[in-house]
Amino acid sequence: MYIILGASNRAEEALFLDNVRQDAITVMKRPSGGQTVMLTPNNLIIAAVFSDKNIMKPKEVFIMLNKLIISSIEEAGITDLSQRGISDIAIDGKKILGSAIYRNKDKLLYHAVLNLGEPASTFERYLKHPSREPDYRNGRNHAEFVTSLREKGYSQSYTHLEDVLTQTFETALIAVN
Repeated sequence: MYIILGASNRAEEALFLDNVRQDAITVMKRPSGGQTVMLTPNNLIIAAVFSDKNIMKPKEVFIMLNKLIISSIEEAGITDLSQRGISDIAIDGKKILGSAIYRNKDKLLYHAVLNLGEPASTFERYLKHPSREPDYRNGRNHAEFVTSLREKGYSQSYTHLEDVLTQTFETALIAVN
């Protein structure tokens, strides 16, 4: 298990450090924006890199890739998905995916964490309420704001969803390039 701080996050403000130390959780920092995330075996990490100068607008990349992810998850039988905030995906107003972008002059990296089965209690234990939140969070704590695909009824293997996402991305992104 890892905790990854967003570029503007500071561990003492974002984390319950006593719990992090007690459980020997590795903490790292990334150069991209967004808030702190947890990486666990119950997450699926999604990433795409673009070098085409015509695809370097972050808002457009969030919309394009999150639509691809939503369509893949819907193929797996989960419904009521929507893009919320700047770059989240939610089910019934509860977050299941957060994403961020890192861009330099030559490349744009989109990366996302999809919560397949991590219980909200994990986030409650290690992550403080974020300093900034999307409008749809409405001050809710992690337990009220975060859910997982498993909690929403997804019963197929994680490998199946990974395969569906990979195929969807490969088909769509080959067409873009």
